[in-house]
Amino acid sequence: MELNENARIDTSQIDDRRSSGGGGGGLGGLPIGGGGLTGIVVTVLLALVGGYFGINSLGGDGAAQTGDNTSLAQECSQEQATKQLTCRNVLFVNSIQDYWVDALPANFGEQYKPAKTVIFSQRVSTKCGSADSGVGPFYCPADDQVYIDLTFYDVLGKQLGAPGEFAQPYVLAHEYGHHVQDLLGTEGAMRREQERNPTGANEQSVKLELQADCYAGAWAKNATGTDDASGQKIFTSITEQDIQEGLDTAAKIGDDYLQQRSGGQVNPAEFTHGTSAQRQEWFKRGFDTGSPKSCDTFAAGAVK
Repeated sequence: MELNENARIDTSQIDDRRSSGGGGGGLGGLPIGGGGLTGIVVTVLLALVGGYFGINSLGGDGAAQTGDNTSLAQECSQEQATKQLTCRNVLFVNSIQDYWVDALPANFGEQYKPAKTVIFSQRVSTKCGSADSGVGPFYCPADDQVYIDLTFYDVLGKQLGAPGEFAQPYVLAHEYGHHVQDLLGTEGAMRREQERNPTGANEQSVKLELQADCYAGAWAKNATGTDDASGQKIFTSITEQDIQEGLDTAAKIGDDYLQQRSGGQVNPAEFTHGTSAQRQEWFKRGFDTGSPKSCDTFAAGAVK
């Protein structure tokens, strides 16, 4: 994976709250870890937090916040900014959103509405409630924003064994997949089905998460065709090794794998995101077809 050093890094798509601090109650009443890397590791290994690496729409009364992008803009305007972790992630966001600007109307007849990524440290306040780093990356449909503490990548690499750099854009592309689901009404329809049939709630959640994986794969297939505001390509290459890193990451965040890592029994009744094999299958399907239309996990018999 190579980023174009001449690509313009658009920090306006980011809300940098790393110096803001959080506050308030828990995220929609979900159990939240202890903050920092320790909190993330505990939450990831137990795989009990519904918002982990996915979507959280349980509601909350988190106060609105805004960050200060001054330092980020300065950092990402310097030479070799693409070598910096944060600036690279900004470019990943730029690429993902540039893809959906064209892909959403072309495939679904809907206009894409940009969503900011909030980068925070330790704790953050959202319209879904307040969260700490233990929740992991998530999308909040109440404020249409993606949230991530970048230390999560340390957990993927050091604790879960997914150190490949392509894990980073995969994580972000998955979360923006949830934003697309929100725009298309898929997420809302799923929540209504969960309310109608509570016994099938986890099955519906799995379908939503696998579709977001598939959308991430579709973006990956088309990433080298994405441009910055001036028409410069954002990626100069994405290799087979990169895609394999994405598949390796998918395997390390499957419900069955995480339950095993927690030391407990594998219980399919508690799955909310899909097995390792399922997550790999749907990411690969999106990549192989390059089309988000291939990602209908809600079709009868699509998820087995």
